[in-house]
Amino acid sequence: MQAQKYSVNQHHISTFLAFVKDGQIAIPEVQRPFVWDASKVRDLLDSLYKGYPIGYVITWQNPNVRLKDGKLSEGKKILIDGQQRITALNAAVLGNYVVNKEYDRVRIKIAFNPKTEVFEVQNPAILKDKAWIYDISEVMNSGSIIQVVRQYLDLNIDADSTLIEQNISNLLSIQHKQIGTIDLAHDLDIETVTEIFIRINSQGVVLSQADFAMSKIASNEKLEGPNLRKAIDYFCHLAVAPQFFEHIRDHDKDFAATDYFKAMTWLKDEKDDLFDPSYTDMLRVSFTSAFARGKMSDLVSLLSGRNFETREFEERIAAETFEKMKQSALRFMHEDYFKKFVMIIRSAGFISPDLIRSKNALDFAYIIYLKLREEKMPQAEIARLVSRWFVFSVITSRYGGSPESTFDYDIRQMANRPFKDYLESVEQAELSDSFWNFGLTQRLDTSAGSSPVFHVYQASQVKGQDKGFLSRDITVADIILYKGDIHHIFPKSYLKNNNKSKGEYNQIANYVLMQQEINIAIGAKSPDVYFSELKEQCEGGNMKYGGIETMDELLSNLRTHCIPESIFSLDINGYDNFLEERRQLMSNKIRNYYNSL
Repeated sequence: MQAQKYSVNQHHISTFLAFVKDGQIAIPEVQRPFVWDASKVRDLLDSLYKGYPIGYVITWQNPNVRLKDGKLSEGKKILIDGQQRITALNAAVLGNYVVNKEYDRVRIKIAFNPKTEVFEVQNPAILKDKAWIYDISEVMNSGSIIQVVRQYLDLNIDADSTLIEQNISNLLSIQHKQIGTIDLAHDLDIETVTEIFIRINSQGVVLSQADFAMSKIASNEKLEGPNLRKAIDYFCHLAVAPQFFEHIRDHDKDFAATDYFKAMTWLKDEKDDLFDPSYTDMLRVSFTSAFARGKMSDLVSLLSGRNFETREFEERIAAETFEKMKQSALRFMHEDYFKKFVMIIRSAGFISPDLIRSKNALDFAYIIYLKLREEKMPQAEIARLVSRWFVFSVITSRYGGSPESTFDYDIRQMANRPFKDYLESVEQAELSDSFWNFGLTQRLDTSAGSSPVFHVYQASQVKGQDKGFLSRDITVADIILYKGDIHHIFPKSYLKNNNKSKGEYNQIANYVLMQQEINIAIGAKSPDVYFSELKEQCEGGNMKYGGIETMDELLSNLRTHCIPESIFSLDINGYDNFLEERRQLMSNKIRNYYNSL
């Protein structure tokens, strides 16, 4: 018989809020700032007033941890689902401040009209109308319904005293409405908790294992978890919005005094957006680089103090885990480390975030960078190995399927031998001639302009300082950075006029980065037509397409764009063969680029 994995309980709202206030239940801000607008808080209060259910909240008890003296310390419960509802009640019923989406501490004031039994968000019009109780939290915390009713009737002498007393009594009874809790057992593993959460909350936001890790971090005040959680959250927010720096400095003075804040101060002037990590990225890199493990579930267990050998939970292990995560987070945020890593990726040709589709590949590349940096390897060698691994992982989709398992496998393999040796071994296993001649060309047979291998091809053009298609001076890098367009060698309208489908004309092998004015000039012409005109241009004729003036320049431009010279005579009948030939040339270019790293 399967053991029960949870218990279901009912608590008065006032009791549940008291649990939160005294720390029996931690709200770890899994979803971080309070994202509801005030109207949703109003609707929640209205539902409770009318006796409607507001759904269950889910808690997960931290395991009991063995202390140094051998005694057991009972773990507190973590609220893993229901944060927005409980925070809303905290704000509206108790009158507490909340941190909103802009990270400002604000009050949410809900008004109530005892005559009409209507709730509304407090506004200037309501403050001028005596028929409203301006802020229900003042009533909830008054302690005397008689005094509240008397004060209201003094201001509204024409009101029905019996009706008003009844409706204010109903308002106060909201605190005594029940809220259901699903309490998950402390000994459940993270995969089971995730599965339970998904099944119960299929209509809501699905939490990742990184969310659970953040909840574990934030709930441990003894080990300064809230500051570590803020460090991760604030760094990722600052990377996107540097102007947020002043807000942290002015509104969270305790955090502003920490080493974490000092470590991220450089972001206030940072404009580079090549790597804007999410909290999942930062957690994954910090954990994997510090613990040589790749599964977030292991981090959740270690934060709880799990001893993987005895299967018990120990205070010592939790303390060591928090300290290692703190130091690793500081390494992640280190200005010199972060900027030099980004410089490595940029120097490999990935000059725009639009070229980086796989954050997992970027994360593991940063893990390698931090590991090699710690081993005091020369910077030039680090740059070579990191850029090579990053491109390798992208062209092979190494972290596409089960990224955590692959992270775990790779980091454990790297622990047993020099990284250079490990890289060479996986290259020999996966980058055979067959891969370059067949595997990669098959991956280039797609209409998806967001394909990672097409991004690598573009990076190879940037690295090679290639000029745009039919351009004399404008580089591929310029076109990418200034949001130039991807155009078709066989014009799209030409192919559509010849009954080609969208999947046929939107092929990677038919794409080039080209100046828009050149593309407009080409229009719907067949390649054999506009290339004949290009030949005339190179023989002293009118300048119709770009600034190329000689055949040598034109042929060189075609080679850099992997376009076969047969293009001069091709019409619709040669389109399919053209695609096959160009895919092989593109694969060859990517191979040469990879070998140059």
